Amino acid sequence: MPKSRVRSKAVYTPPPRSSKSKVSPRWLVPTMLASLLIGLIWIVVFYVSQQNYPIHALGPVNLVVGFGFLVSGVALSTRWH
Repeated sequence: MPKSRVRSKAVYTPPPRSSKSKVSPRWLVPTMLASLLIGLIWIVVFYVSQQNYPIHALGPVNLVVGFGFLVSGVALSTRWH
């Protein structure tokens, strides 16, 4: 009986690495830190002032605004290289 041919498998070659390293834009870190600090200060002022400040008309929505700043700061931190 004739012997069947053995198929040769293609050798895996990984894609070439980019020689250029990723660099964050210059505005990213200051914006990230400012957003985190504003959110923290917003929430602290809200609790310390017995819910009268930063904006009295918003009431408990001030917490949502403060946490919004915090979440945007965390989202920016994921893009930092």
